[in-house]
Amino acid sequence: MDVERPLPREVKVIDSASLFRLEERAGDLGLSQRLDLTWVRANAAPGGTHYLWPALWHTLSHRPEVPDHVRWELLISLRAGDRVVSWLDVVPDDFTPLPKMTSREEGMQVRQLLNQAPSVREWLLREDGARVGCDRRRQQISAHPRVSKTSWMSSRISQRIRRRRNQ
Repeated sequence: MDVERPLPREVKVIDSASLFRLEERAGDLGLSQRLDLTWVRANAAPGGTHYLWPALWHTLSHRPEVPDHVRWELLISLRAGDRVVSWLDVVPDDFTPLPKMTSREEGMQVRQLLNQAPSVREWLLREDGARVGCDRRRQQISAHPRVSKTSWMSSRISQRIRRRRNQ
């Protein structure tokens, strides 16, 4: 993490096709914070608007071939009408051309949604509990490597960032 380098001071607004491209690129580069592309394609609203909020610069010192990248808070609009929060690592070449939000009011609404929306893991557990009502599937979701470890860590990082912003 590079605390000296300033974060981009803009919120990015992306469509589903851009979200799929960014998730695929993060996967190709082996970046830590990304979702399973199959899940994103199955659950993201096809005509939805999604938002990226810059959180921190991230450097993989053990992998110098991977460029420094920004870890973004990602607000995803789902097919079911819900919104969920996750993280997405994006390299500068990919986020610079993305459209940015121009309205301060809209930015404040997005920040509020980011603070209130459940994480992907929380949403999966809630949806699974509503549909199946059994602990077996919940255990499978919790054991899933892309959901449990990343989402748990992401929720802990989110909590820290939110606390800092609220101070």
